[in-house]
Amino acid sequence: MDPSIHRLLDANFNRAREGIRVIEDCARFVLDDPAISGLAKGLRSQLQTIHDIIGPDELLTSRDASGDVGTSLNTETELARADMRQIVSAACKRLTEALRTIEEYTKLVAPGETSSTAEQLRYESYTLEQRILGRLATFDQLSGGGLYAIVSSDLCHHSVKQTVEAILDAGVNVIQLREKHTPDDQFYAMAVEVRQLTADHDALFIVNDRPDIAALTGADGVHLGQGDLPIADVRRLLKPGALVGRSTHSLNDVHGAIHEGADYIGFGAIFDTSTKDNPIRVGTDLLREVLDEVPSTLPVVAIGGITLDTLPKVLDAGAKWVAVSSALCTADDPGATTRRFVDAMK
Repeated sequence: MDPSIHRLLDANFNRAREGIRVIEDCARFVLDDPAISGLAKGLRSQLQTIHDIIGPDELLTSRDASGDVGTSLNTETELARADMRQIVSAACKRLTEALRTIEEYTKLVAPGETSSTAEQLRYESYTLEQRILGRLATFDQLSGGGLYAIVSSDLCHHSVKQTVEAILDAGVNVIQLREKHTPDDQFYAMAVEVRQLTADHDALFIVNDRPDIAALTGADGVHLGQGDLPIADVRRLLKPGALVGRSTHSLNDVHGAIHEGADYIGFGAIFDTSTKDNPIRVGTDLLREVLDEVPSTLPVVAIGGITLDTLPKVLDAGAKWVAVSSALCTADDPGATTRRFVDAMK
């Protein structure tokens, strides 16, 4: 076998390992995300398996870093990065490119199953890229905190369109459309309308429970309950970068959502609420405990029975994101009520 093939493979194994490490360190130390860290660690382990099959001794013996003509070739874009996303994106590109080279040249050294494993590893690296860049985007979108409005036609004293327009004009950051009893055709029509309104106001649009409706309308994400589909499967239906949130009611639920890879967590019900059947009331003490335990890069949305009177207790517990439904939808003037919430949160 031409030793240059082993030299080429050795360089790309090193490149792939370095790329994974940059990604994994971001997941561990910046995002505190165990799910993405686990994906990266698994990729590294599988890559090592392929490396061992090809032959560590042959690869190491073929190495000639001092004679590599590419070590002195750099572009201006390689010497500077604007933000964390650019660093991670560049590492993801290095990883997928290196895996493609490994996949192709492995066909000469260890054809068959080993090359197929390398191919599968490359596909998994695309998923890793999607997940970590999506989490970094979520961090940018939801890092500041704000008011998360949940709108339902069952509650609205005005039409959904009028309510959403008034709420958006008053400064809401996120609109979730929650329709439990509406026929699908009407739900879809409503979602299309709300999607346009939120786009016009540069706000996020989230669909409750229905990834199909979210996908069809180009929503910014979907919010799932405890009994809904797995997050990984839901992501396959949504546009790249779409958010997937999960409702939680206990520390165990929160840990499960973190390891499942939720982009944000809804936690509640904080107080008694009429929008849920037999809600679990968790209170502000447990909310404070959750906020202390969850990584600061993972948004937690406090939800359930929050009014202008109870809002100070939620903010005192440390909540940056607050979900409100009945207090806005049932108001005679949703816009004025929303402004009072927004002002109180400021």
